Amino acid sequence: MSTNETVPTGATMLIGEVSRRTGISARMLRHYDAIGLLAPAERSAGDYRRYSPADLQRLLHIESLRSLGLRLTEVKRALDEGDPGPAEVVDQLVVGTRARIRQEQELLHRLHRVRAGGPADWTEVLRIIALLRGLDSADPQRRQRVALTPAGPEGLPVREWVDAVLGEDDPNVAGALRWALARSAGDPLPLLAAALDAPDGETRRRAVTAIAELDTAAALEVLTRALEHPDPAVRGRAAVAVGSKGIDAARAALIGLVADGVDDVAAAEALGVLAAGPGVADRIVAEIAERLHRVGATGAARGRLAQALGELPTVATRELLTTLAGDPEPRVALTAVYLLRRSRTGR
Repeated sequence: MSTNETVPTGATMLIGEVSRRTGISARMLRHYDAIGLLAPAERSAGDYRRYSPADLQRLLHIESLRSLGLRLTEVKRALDEGDPGPAEVVDQLVVGTRARIRQEQELLHRLHRVRAGGPADWTEVLRIIALLRGLDSADPQRRQRVALTPAGPEGLPVREWVDAVLGEDDPNVAGALRWALARSAGDPLPLLAAALDAPDGETRRRAVTAIAELDTAAALEVLTRALEHPDPAVRGRAAVAVGSKGIDAARAALIGLVADGVDDVAAAEALGVLAAGPGVADRIVAEIAERLHRVGATGAARGRLAQALGELPTVATRELLTTLAGDPEPRVALTAVYLLRRSRTGR
């Protein structure tokens, strides 16, 4: 309100005088009346609004709250609920401001996403928005349909697909998103490689899984380096992928996965692939034998290691199985006998 005029406290005033003294337009005062924020207590004989001292006091409160940033609906709610104290008003402002900042940030993020899609016309803008809404949908089936749309992979920047893959918790949708990612325009590997160092373990796991499905020489190089990653989940997934390509650097990690019972079936199959390399099979058998006789090895771990020998059809394997057929651990002995019989019959 204007500080150049004083507001009389005893008599009523018509709207024009209130406007002149306060600096608030008559149009705004009528709007306050229309929305029930400030309805004058009296009317003149000609049905003109007459503002009482109480009305003017409420007007002072209204303008004070507006000057702090409250919207008219918030001002009305605050006044209708009683005369708010300064701390309460500030608390309301903090909550409202945070909400508006969050909405503006979400809008800015979406605008950047649309802009990154390089739209050439409004039709392209609408198509990109539709794809983004699909990826952001709470419905897993809708997210999956977007990923499997023929034009989907090339319709969005690669970063969008990477973000979708790293944030997806539905296994079926995740598979579809990785399929789309591998076919998207652009190279997702740098973004996925960076995600291997994300603070969230689930994000790291999704990243290494996606890298393993890229099936490129560069991806294989990243996975080979990941064999030394501090996260055991990343190391394990990388070991299976690298070992399945016949790279011997994964040997020790794969044997460890079998012993620990972590993705042990896939790890044993990867060991079978590695065994095709010159001299590698005998090294694998020697390391498994060492693990089998290691002090502290559990019966379950020894049973899995013995079973993994079925992927290694070598002379050294048969010799070790013959020894294990008399093992005091029943699970180990039965597995060895079964594998020896299978090797003789060829089944």
